[in-house]
Amino acid sequence: MNKAELIDAMANESGLSKADAGRALNAFSNAVTGALKKGDRISLVGFGSFSVSKRAARTGRNPQTGKEIKIAAKNVVRFKAGSELSSKVN
Repeated sequence: MNKAELIDAMANESGLSKADAGRALNAFSNAVTGALKKGDRISLVGFGSFSVSKRAARTGRNPQTGKEIKIAAKNVVRFKAGSELSSKVN
């Protein structure tokens, strides 16, 4: 499912117009992004939680040449599915 299909599904499920559903999705995305940038954790009970964790710098290997390369440290976004979401999927 891509963004346009998600907006269509949100509009059909909620009775909103596609434009309103698109604005709601963008607002949700912006709110989550802003909170994660601050280092906050977002927890949606039953759905799951978003958090940021730090990935340490490490040494990798170029698969073409076999030469060692340095991979910089960075922050990565994690999502852990909630029990309700997991049970509905299975």
